[in-house]
Amino acid sequence: MKRNMMLNGIITVLWEKWVEFKFEWKKITASALVSPMLYMIALGWGLGSTSSVTDRPYIDFLVPGIIALSTMNNSFSAVGQPLNVQRLFERSFDQIIISPTPMPAYIFGQMLGGALRGMYSGLLILLLSIPFGASIQLSPAFFLVMLLNGMTFAALGILSAIVASSHGDIARFSTFFILPMTFLCNTFFPLEKVPNFIQVLISILPLTHASSSLRAMAYGSAPNVWSLLILAGYAAVFMVVANIVIIKRKNL
Repeated sequence: MKRNMMLNGIITVLWEKWVEFKFEWKKITASALVSPMLYMIALGWGLGSTSSVTDRPYIDFLVPGIIALSTMNNSFSAVGQPLNVQRLFERSFDQIIISPTPMPAYIFGQMLGGALRGMYSGLLILLLSIPFGASIQLSPAFFLVMLLNGMTFAALGILSAIVASSHGDIARFSTFFILPMTFLCNTFFPLEKVPNFIQVLISILPLTHASSSLRAMAYGSAPNVWSLLILAGYAAVFMVVANIVIIKRKNL
């Protein structure tokens, strides 16, 4: 009985995300392509034609990083912003709390739905990279990292939406947490370019492991099991903390 409730809760959330995507897919697709296209034009064709950071073309270095940051941004925004609106303005989140749906099932469904949205943006970037001449080797593990990265930041989106006291707090959270990772976590330049003590700090962040793993596999290397475990660990921790915060608010 409990297992059926968990499964039904996850399916219900995924169905909600699918309906949202079905009616908004043109806007979602367009918004997912704008920033990556600008990055590829400005950095891939612009700076990339005059500089190099590895022994491979810069576009090959750049694309996995853009995929990592796009799955992060789209997974986070696909969950954080709608949930924040539901909680603060529509007040519909209260109905979810008092419903018989197990909260872990709801959170996991949101994480999976957000991750799938992030993977969709990653697939668009892979298609976009073809005319730019990027050489990317794909494997099942490549898509697994995209999924884990998306679930991590979707869970972070849930947590930020729950603790936010206003809609503007989501934007501020993105400014202080998501934006720095966008530019620092081995996305546009190697970590070796920064001082050692900063490398240590950056290497802790989840996006660093996502971008490094995606780039290594894009170059044809085996997946880094340690990075996979770290991403899964981040996703699990954010999920547990979000569940605790929701239950605490429910019992107030």
